[in-house]
Amino acid sequence: MSISDLPALNATLNGTSAVLLLAARQRIKHGAIRQHRTLMIAAFATSIVFLISYLVYHFNVGVLHFGGTGIIRPMYFTLLTTHTILAAAVPVLATITLLRGLRGRYALHRRIARWTYPIWLYVSATGVVIYFLLYQIFPTVG
Repeated sequence: MSISDLPALNATLNGTSAVLLLAARQRIKHGAIRQHRTLMIAAFATSIVFLISYLVYHFNVGVLHFGGTGIIRPMYFTLLTTHTILAAAVPVLATITLLRGLRGRYALHRRIARWTYPIWLYVSATGVVIYFLLYQIFPTVG
């Protein structure tokens, strides 16, 4: 695997994380605590691998420039801005939420999970959209 393969890997990891989050939510709604816990640990691990891969890629490649023009350009940057701001919060929120759940502090876990879940899911899903916009539909320039 080369550095140029990492964006596709990162999109796959983001998509996997989103699917794991959706499955974990479904399992807890049905009272399947053990399955929920397993899926959430898997989503957390997947997100950690994503973050490492993302940092390695951008350390080696640097900043990329979006190749889209017209109305898609402000739409892309709006999506990227919301994604980036919320992505900065995910590691902290996910860690706190996971630790509270693993420690059996369920009331506190549920309280923060109400915020963590939609933010984490949004970041994971928009990461895939950003990949397709930046690398597949409107390849970078310069």
